[in-house]
Amino acid sequence: MSVVWVLLGLLLLVVGGEFLVRSSVALSFKLKLSKLVIGMTVVSFATSAPELLVSLQAALDGSSDISLGNVIGSNIANIGLVLGVTAIISPLVVDRDFYRLNWPMMMILSLLLYVFLRHDGLLSQLEGVFFMLALFVFLVVLIRDSRKSAAVNLEEVDDTLQQTSNFKILIWLLIGAASLYYGSEWLVNGAKDLAQSLGVSEYAISVTVIAIGTSVPELAASVIAALKKEKAISLGNLIGSNIFNIASVLGVTAIIKPIQVNPNTPEILSTNIFWMIGFAAVLIPMVFIPKRFEIGRLKGFLLFGAYLVFILISVL
Repeated sequence: MSVVWVLLGLLLLVVGGEFLVRSSVALSFKLKLSKLVIGMTVVSFATSAPELLVSLQAALDGSSDISLGNVIGSNIANIGLVLGVTAIISPLVVDRDFYRLNWPMMMILSLLLYVFLRHDGLLSQLEGVFFMLALFVFLVVLIRDSRKSAAVNLEEVDDTLQQTSNFKILIWLLIGAASLYYGSEWLVNGAKDLAQSLGVSEYAISVTVIAIGTSVPELAASVIAALKKEKAISLGNLIGSNIFNIASVLGVTAIIKPIQVNPNTPEILSTNIFWMIGFAAVLIPMVFIPKRFEIGRLKGFLLFGAYLVFILISVL
C-alpha cells in the first residue's frame, strides 16, 4: 500500500505544480509584471513548489532525512538523469551564461550547504535566511544581465494566460494548493512506510524514489522535445532548478523549521553531498573538453552511467 501512496503523492504533486505555475503566471500578468521577470522568478518559484512542500512536510514531521534527501537527490537527478538521458538522445549546445553566472552560483550554494551542515549538523533559521538573500541577489543580477541580452528564452511563459479570468485563476490556485498539500503528505507518509517495509532508511528512499519522482516531469518534457528534434532543454534551466532547490526549498524549510542532520544517516555528509558537488563540478570540464560548448552523446552516457552507480550505492 505504501507504493500506492507514494505514486498518488507524486501524481498530485505534478498536477498541483502545473496548476500553481499556470495560476501564478496568469496572476503575474494581471499585476503587470514583465515576461522576463515572470519567467525568471514566478515560474522558477512555482516549479520548485512540489520539492518545497515535500521538504517542509518532512521537516515538520521530524523526518529531516527526507528534506535533505529530496533536495540532494533531485540535484543529482537533474544532472545525471535528466541532462544525461537528454544528451544521449540529442546533443546540447551550452551558452556562455552557463559558466558566467549559473554554474558558479550552483557551486557556491552546494559548497555552502556542505559547510553549514558539517559545522553543527544543522541548517539553522539564520542560514535559511542567508540562502534566501543570496537567491534574491542572484535573481536581481540575472534579470539585469538578461535585459541587456536579446537572446532570452521565454518559451516557458505562456502568452495565452494573459486572458485568464480572475475566477479561473482562483480555482487553479485552490486546485494547485490542495494537490500540493495532500500530495506532499501522502508522499512523505508513503515514503516512511516504504522505507520501513523494505528495511532501508527514509533517506535512501528520498534520495532515490522521491528525487526521481519529482524529476520525472522535467525528464519527460526534455525527452519528448529531444525526440522531436526541438531545442531539448536549456542547461541554464536545469542549473537554475538546482539553485532554487538549495536556496529556496531548503532556505524556506530551514526558516520555518531548522533541518537537523540525522546521526543515523552519516552518508548524507560522508558520501551523498559529495556526489551532488561532484555532478555539479564535472559540468565545467565537460563543457570545454573535448568539444567546446557542447554536451554530446558520450558525455550523456558518462553522466547517466555515473547516476546509475549512485543509485546502486544508495540502495545497497
